[in-house]
Amino acid sequence: MSSRVLGTMNSSAGLLGNMSYALQIFERDTFTTAFMKNLIMVLVWFSLSYINSIVVATFFMNRVFYGNPRYILFIHMVINDAIQLTVTITLFVLSYIFYTINVSFCCFFILVAVFTTRTSPVNLAGMAIERYISICNPLRHAQICTARRTYTLIGFIWFICVVPDITDLFVTLATESLSFFHTRVFCLRQNVFKDPILTYKRQAFDIIYFSCVFFTLVYTYIRILFVARVLSSEKQSAQRARNTILLHGGQLLMCMMSYTSPTVETVLRFILPGRILEIRFANYLIVYILPRFLSPIIYGVRDKEFRKYLKRYFVSDRCKGMSHRVNHSEEGENKAGLNK
Repeated sequence: MSSRVLGTMNSSAGLLGNMSYALQIFERDTFTTAFMKNLIMVLVWFSLSYINSIVVATFFMNRVFYGNPRYILFIHMVINDAIQLTVTITLFVLSYIFYTINVSFCCFFILVAVFTTRTSPVNLAGMAIERYISICNPLRHAQICTARRTYTLIGFIWFICVVPDITDLFVTLATESLSFFHTRVFCLRQNVFKDPILTYKRQAFDIIYFSCVFFTLVYTYIRILFVARVLSSEKQSAQRARNTILLHGGQLLMCMMSYTSPTVETVLRFILPGRILEIRFANYLIVYILPRFLSPIIYGVRDKEFRKYLKRYFVSDRCKGMSHRVNHSEEGENKAGLNK
């Protein structure tokens, strides 16, 4: 089997419309290198899928989380990131196996990846607002942040994240012939949605979305910090909320890395000439994989209430098994002592 083009990293970055055609340079890996990179990606997918499945199962197995807006938004983020990860890694592997795929399938993969990628930071803003209401307006928190309103918010998040990008498909349907959708292309967003106007539209919406989320996180953090200083009785709770919003900010920065990664990659190409394949692979792991690894760990394991149920279902079984073996051993020793 011949080596494949490493442009697959650019395929994921292209999902967000930030890579240029210059990145479709035919630089090849050896078969061994290509195999190892795909093996790493598949192992990463299995690991993250296992972690996400445990987190999701914990949520749905305990009705105590069903009415809590904090956990509803959290599990929505986990499921959303799991879908995004599955789509991008699928494209990664397909780019090595087939290199080009049918335009219709490419449209589907790209749109799903774009929707889920755009949804993540907006969901973070929703989680920050919920923490802000909980600390700064605790008497009305239960009234404002109901489960019904939380699901309405999730629907609104998907609406504002889908509508701007679904227009790319409508414009392409209007400007391209039907035969185009039966051809095969390397699956980059700019290879499918070709109209130059769409690029400027995407950039404008990217700036608007991330600016809104950024200012939301800054405002909620400052307000919670102010409350923590004024109300000493609520200082511990406010500090936890403040730390949570700091984590939101850190994750937002990771999301924003996808928009600066082309520039960083260009700079690194001058600093480390001849290492472009390694740079692209590391860039892909850091920008697209690492944030999805951290989400369930930071927000699931870190939360005391959620961690308690995680231990109950996925840790205590082993403990029970060990306890059973210890008890069985003690009973055997006691019987042996009686026989003596």
